[in-house]
Amino acid sequence: MDEPIVVSNPNDSKAGEELVYTDIRQLLEQARHKTAQAVNNIIVETYWKIGKRISEEVGERAEYGKHLLDYLSMRLTTEFGKGFTERNLRQMRQFYQTFPIRHTLRTELSWSHYRRIMRVGSEEARTWYANAAAEGHWSERELKRQIDSHQYDRLLHSQKATDIEQADHTGKPEANAMDNVFKDPYVLEFLDIDSEGLLEADLEQALIDSLQAFLLELGNGFSFVGRQKRLSDGADDYYIDLVFYNYLLNCFVLIDLKTGKLTPQDVGQMDFYRRLYDDLYRPDGANPTVGLILCAEHSETVARYSALADGNPLLAAEYLTRLPTEEDLISVIERNKREFERRSLPQAADC
Repeated sequence: MDEPIVVSNPNDSKAGEELVYTDIRQLLEQARHKTAQAVNNIIVETYWKIGKRISEEVGERAEYGKHLLDYLSMRLTTEFGKGFTERNLRQMRQFYQTFPIRHTLRTELSWSHYRRIMRVGSEEARTWYANAAAEGHWSERELKRQIDSHQYDRLLHSQKATDIEQADHTGKPEANAMDNVFKDPYVLEFLDIDSEGLLEADLEQALIDSLQAFLLELGNGFSFVGRQKRLSDGADDYYIDLVFYNYLLNCFVLIDLKTGKLTPQDVGQMDFYRRLYDDLYRPDGANPTVGLILCAEHSETVARYSALADGNPLLAAEYLTRLPTEEDLISVIERNKREFERRSLPQAADC
């Protein structure tokens, strides 16, 4: 008797082929990534060694250094092609001098990252940007934006910073370390909008449209939860502009957008939202919800005589729709310093 003919299901065959393709494609992508990472590491290490060799040879002899770089550029370009201009060789030398200990280099960063970081003047800031870029998987473009917006300085001099020497330079804030997560001001230049006559609804929509860039500006640990989150106390409904969760702080973060100057009513409203949100949505084991008011203009008086001064997880910060100048940062830092000094003064005893 003839064996029965088994006809395979063409749909099953198609699904099997797709699965094999997906597996192989994943393997190739992983191999490509590992290869690129290995090449990157070799390039960074080689350029560091070239910089070390040049630096050791030249020492303090400036005139000889220029002659040597001219000679090396001519010979190396002839043999190995472009990439060995005098300027590039000088950058390799600077690379070694800026990071003289090789094992401190982050393997996640490319030569382009390090060229950008070397332009930062402070050693502490360079270390912070290197670690933050590596931990956050920042592209070179993202790193440039963070440096141009003075991310390190804004974080270091946040409104609750109490000790500069204890500030976290790793780019990974410790749990509950609000001082190392929130900053002032926030820079929203990526929105490419004019702050003049800006409506809060338009600002909210622009932030949603540029959510990836906004998350980068917010910092580490933030994930988006929702917009116009409805809260109800049983009698009335209230709506929060933006809600995030920060897994490093283990808490929700509510953001209220104000396109004008900060008012006492803004603070009271956010404090109400924060308390109500805690009662409705705060899970067991989570830290108290943080309320952040993003406003176009801060007010020292409101900060001093409102719930902002009570030490609750309630913050107010300015936003800028352009990259800040040094004068902008100095102004904000001085204001925050005055606010902190006032909060630190011992309270007069009641008579």
